[in-house]
Amino acid sequence: MTKKHGKAEQQVARGKRLAAALRENLKRRKAQARARAGSRVDGEAAAQDDPGTESPAPDFRRNRGSD
Repeated sequence: MTKKHGKAEQQVARGKRLAAALRENLKRRKAQARARAGSRVDGEAAAQDDPGTESPAPDFRRNRGSD
């Protein structure tokens, strides 16, 4: 005889898979955020060492005027 999984068991298994995927996604996103924060700190330290190499901030305004 083959064992059939009921709908309840399928939903439980799906929930476990989704929970594991969410945990892995959160770990990956935290690692990316830590890496970005680390590179930002390194960039700020380099800018403090040589103030003449400061790059202008990007202009993200939607409607750029002739300011």
